[in-house]
Amino acid sequence: MREAEDPFAGVREFVESVRTGSFTAAGTAVGLTGSAVGKSVTRLEARLGTQLLHRTTRRLSLTAEGQRYFDGWVGILAEIEGLENSVTEGSGGISGRLNIHLPAAFGRRHVMPVLMRLAQTHPALNLAVSFTERRVNLIDEGVDLVVRIGALPDDADLVARRLGRQRLVICASPDYLEKHGTPQTAAELTEHDCIIGARREGVPASWLLRQKDGSVSSQVIRARHELSDGDAMLEATLAGGGLSQLPTWLITEELRTGALVTVLDSLAGAEMPIHAVWPRSRYLKPAQRAVIDILASDAERTGSGYWV
Repeated sequence: MREAEDPFAGVREFVESVRTGSFTAAGTAVGLTGSAVGKSVTRLEARLGTQLLHRTTRRLSLTAEGQRYFDGWVGILAEIEGLENSVTEGSGGISGRLNIHLPAAFGRRHVMPVLMRLAQTHPALNLAVSFTERRVNLIDEGVDLVVRIGALPDDADLVARRLGRQRLVICASPDYLEKHGTPQTAAELTEHDCIIGARREGVPASWLLRQKDGSVSSQVIRARHELSDGDAMLEATLAGGGLSQLPTWLITEELRTGALVTVLDSLAGAEMPIHAVWPRSRYLKPAQRAVIDILASDAERTGSGYWV
């Protein structure tokens, strides 16, 4: 069959170019040169009779037609991949490459050890793991699974399985409290140096506080340091940089040794759910299923970080 008659010709190159942002990076993903990828996408545009990408020396961006074409093919390719995996699932083998995104501190401590045990059991399973607090678009970016902490928006294209929850407390180093005093009310948080995680632009700095009736409210604070990584927040708090609201799984040892001290305990205990999330598909990869199942099993064990 000639390329002009093949409806798949140039599609993989186009989709990877959009996902990676350049022909060069797409070439690495599909095993071609950047030049070959660019020519393949150009032939695809000629066959369709429309421009799919705007090209500049710095970046690629989708045209309106390109966005529709990309959205359609992402779903089709996922279905094809899932179908192929479902055919081979009966062999019992777990193989292939999984693209997984994890929250940085929690992922390093509680998810990566589990993933590595699974990979050691299945030598044909390859992992591509990114540590980020950014809310990625799983479908557009080709991500197989993420672990997310916090409330999930309604999204018909995604499936989620609850693994546990994290419990939050406000804490500081004894040195900070000696110098700046211990807050006695929530309102005093606006008078202290506070260390927070990354937040969306335009969203005011605030912490979640549990009230006496069990409800949770948002309290505005004065944010001095904004850090995108939980481990960095912990280090800054230990160094006396201010008050911080941190999950108990992160600071168990520091609280035990007295390196950190909790404050406003009557308002502590706000919780955030922890989920595994993956793209909805009629065919789930065997490797995806294996990761979901082993994470759920690990979350249920005594002493799991999902319930500290």
